[in-house]
Amino acid sequence: MLRNFLIPALLVLFVSPLSAADWKQFRGNAARDGYTTDSLPADLALAWVHHPAHPPQTAWPRDDRMLFDRAFHVVAAGDTVFYGSSADGQIHALDAATGQEKWTFYTDGPVRFAPVVWRDQVYAVSDDGYLYCLSAADGSLIRKWRGGPEDDMVLGNGTLTSRWPARGGPVIVEDTLYYAAGIWQSEKVFLHALDLTTGESVWTNGESGQIEMPQPHGGANANSGISAQGYVVAAGDQLFVPTGRAVPAAFQRTDGAFQYYHLQKNGHTGGTSTMASGPFFYNGGLAFVASDGEKADKLGAGAVAAFPEGLLHADGHTLRALQPVETTEPDRRGQPQTKMTHKELWKTEKIPGGTSLIVAGDTIVSGASDSVATFRLEDREQQWTAQVDGKPYGLAVAAGRLYVSTDQGTIYCFAAASPDETKTVKAEPQETTADELVAKAAEEIIKTTGVTAGYCVDFGCGDGRLALELAKQTDLTIFAVDSDPANVAAARQLINAAGLYGTRVAVHQRDLAATTYPKYFANLIVSGRSVAGEEIAEGQDEIARLQRPYGGMVCLGAPGEMSVKTRGALADAGQWTHQYSNPANTCSSVDSIKGPLSILWFRDVALEMPQRHGRGHAPLFHQGRLFVEGMDALRAVDAYNGRTLWEYALPGVQRAHDADHLMGTAGTGSNFCAAGDSVFVRRDDTCVRLDAATGEVLTRYEAPKSPDGKKGKWGYIACEDGILFGSVVNEDHIVQHSWKPADMSELFTESKMLFAFDVESGEKLWQYDARESIRNNAIAIGDGQVFLIDRALAPGDRLDQAEKRRGKTDMKPAEHPTGELVILNARSGKIKMKNDKDIFGTVLVFSEANDMLLMSYQPTRFRLPSEVGGRIAVFRASEGYRVWDKPMKYVTRPLVTDRTIYTQGGAWDLLTGETQPFEFKRSYGCGQLAAGKNMLLFRSATLGYLDLSRPEGREDFGGIRPGCWINALPVGGLVLLPDASAGCRCSYQNRAWVAFQGSD
Repeated sequence: MLRNFLIPALLVLFVSPLSAADWKQFRGNAARDGYTTDSLPADLALAWVHHPAHPPQTAWPRDDRMLFDRAFHVVAAGDTVFYGSSADGQIHALDAATGQEKWTFYTDGPVRFAPVVWRDQVYAVSDDGYLYCLSAADGSLIRKWRGGPEDDMVLGNGTLTSRWPARGGPVIVEDTLYYAAGIWQSEKVFLHALDLTTGESVWTNGESGQIEMPQPHGGANANSGISAQGYVVAAGDQLFVPTGRAVPAAFQRTDGAFQYYHLQKNGHTGGTSTMASGPFFYNGGLAFVASDGEKADKLGAGAVAAFPEGLLHADGHTLRALQPVETTEPDRRGQPQTKMTHKELWKTEKIPGGTSLIVAGDTIVSGASDSVATFRLEDREQQWTAQVDGKPYGLAVAAGRLYVSTDQGTIYCFAAASPDETKTVKAEPQETTADELVAKAAEEIIKTTGVTAGYCVDFGCGDGRLALELAKQTDLTIFAVDSDPANVAAARQLINAAGLYGTRVAVHQRDLAATTYPKYFANLIVSGRSVAGEEIAEGQDEIARLQRPYGGMVCLGAPGEMSVKTRGALADAGQWTHQYSNPANTCSSVDSIKGPLSILWFRDVALEMPQRHGRGHAPLFHQGRLFVEGMDALRAVDAYNGRTLWEYALPGVQRAHDADHLMGTAGTGSNFCAAGDSVFVRRDDTCVRLDAATGEVLTRYEAPKSPDGKKGKWGYIACEDGILFGSVVNEDHIVQHSWKPADMSELFTESKMLFAFDVESGEKLWQYDARESIRNNAIAIGDGQVFLIDRALAPGDRLDQAEKRRGKTDMKPAEHPTGELVILNARSGKIKMKNDKDIFGTVLVFSEANDMLLMSYQPTRFRLPSEVGGRIAVFRASEGYRVWDKPMKYVTRPLVTDRTIYTQGGAWDLLTGETQPFEFKRSYGCGQLAAGKNMLLFRSATLGYLDLSRPEGREDFGGIRPGCWINALPVGGLVLLPDASAGCRCSYQNRAWVAFQGSD
């Protein structure tokens, strides 16, 4: 049985009232359905084109689920067009007839969403966390509201944003405005309703970010609820809040009560583009029943818009008209089951589109990859088309005009043919000349500090002339701050006229003693007012707080009298220079960071990573720099602000790890490490030494030949005390894959020889030829000693043995003979001692502080058959005798911090083996634990951490997916989490590189 569900009266309930002459909200109305009763001329002509100074600066350029700010979407009311800019942080008003600018208004962050118009007022949200109310006539500020609890700023998507950026795009129903602030659930997300007649709050929901709920992976739970990124949708008595990469959440419009958020049910779909029509809301190519959020129908990728009979869907080739209907079908028990779905009214092939779609009266407007076209709704005959300069993500219709916004920032206005010439409005920068004092000061700052790239704070900027001159002469991104509103206004006007506002320089009015800027982020701090001889006395503590550790510079004073201060390392800051933190394999740093964690910076980074299940190499941190290896390059990033420092090309370097559910680095070890002023990367038979600051090649080292005289392939790598250690792998020992068949021919776990080079001279110091074999995981270095296990190969690990066993469930792997513990002098390679008594392990961990050497297995998921687990032994490292040996249950690689061994399974005293109090539970997650002095980090659906100094137990930082081995590092006074979700379709709300700060 099938019956039509949608009737015109019902459609009206889901579409906001709309004047036929205006387009006051994104996509025309509160439902965001792209339908207006206004009509368009059949023959359109270009009336004007507006070229802003800069194209959109999108928050998430590599994520096709996050499309909300790909263009400058416009709204129109009366004779004015309004848009917000993510590039210059301003709200712009244009003359609808000519495209000429009427006025602009500066916010303190990118404006990523179209404004809304109510009566004679314009409302807009900004990444600075505020909702602004402006006069539509002249752009003067009437009032503003903060969306989050405080004015804290962080570095977000490459610029300064609020800790709670307002990214729930505003929507108005009658006299109430709804918007949201906050994208990181663990720092709270706030959904607001505002009475526009009084300016007072109707309600606020600030609790739905922190909901203990199922996460995208089946069986996974975390304290991680809604995020808010995308245009809020209002339909009937409901609000639908897009949550970034996931499906929207639903709330009661009258009081803000949370209704539902089916994240796990829809774990592989979602996105920011959302609209409501009839009984459904539409998101991610799917239709969902608005009343309960259940999935109803699959439309497929493309653009959607409402029309009086239902819904239009365009996928780039086909345009379909669909109508909501109810069907009755028997369930598995034969009982009638009512289901809402769609029936197809008509379909037309070869209709260009798929990027954007709206309906204006009896006209369909469709945006394709670089063109826009109109079609008669009645017969789908094309009426008109025009080329545009990019993807036309934004379409709007008002007063008979069609507005098109592209991803290049261009705004087109098409209208009825007119004898007037097309008007082109282009923002042209004005030439400015620095006065002699400012020019001399900028030159001296550059020469004295040598800092020409990174983030700069002009602390007490005055009229902004120093900031402008530095922007012209360097690649610095500059944030100018002053307490005097007149200075701020003058600086903004000057820099905006030069065409550099927002993209290179932004100006903020702040108390200089408390700027609200994030700590540690500034590579350089200067002061325009100090250049003029004014002393900046009130902000010295604030300057020190902003200054970047490991080399951040402060340069103050007049020309010829400048003083320079350089900041050193943070006290108690940990390093992570090798795969498992250090050559000793402790998997822990000495960093003293404590929870709760909060955001310091986050950004989208275009570095292609290997499949997360391939367990690629861990990121490293050394002296303020984060080093991450992608599929084709090694990249260095400033750990305190996320800026790329350099990249060294390594085409296909992690190809072997780009597969599903591999042992990966868990068996091979890493291919790079850091020490001193260098980063070492091995590939094939060579290791390259790179300058850690610049990425330039300093030295090349060739692996010794194999014992059989053949060219050796470099395997293990470590560096300590000026000695570079390496191994020649056993290329004949190919181990089996863990789950799906995969190419294992480059994933070598065993070595024939260990060797050492002097880093500076390149001289080979020694080599140790294995009597049997050396597993890469069973090498640990520290305190001038090298510890290794020389042991026969495990025949059951081999790929050929796995193939023989395939299909024979009763056939166990062959036994793995015990081996010999060998201790060498690190510089000479001389054997200090040996121990061949029951050397059973596959992993070694050295604690220099306690003179203890731990031997264990690595019984993790997707392990080799020889990693049987169940036992740990500890030796006196300096003498080689066994201190204790106990059966123990654990399922992660043991880590050591201070004198405690931690695993998922228990904690034990390193010196005695006695059990220590330790409660550890996590949700879904197969990654390894990593530790600082006070904190354990791990995947627990999202990022989980256990602060050993506080009684809170496991805590979650929601909305992001860690990797499948090690990619969360407690280092440098921070927790660093570069993205490691490649290949994962799961709908974690944000996909980003993140740095967290702890409690001060």
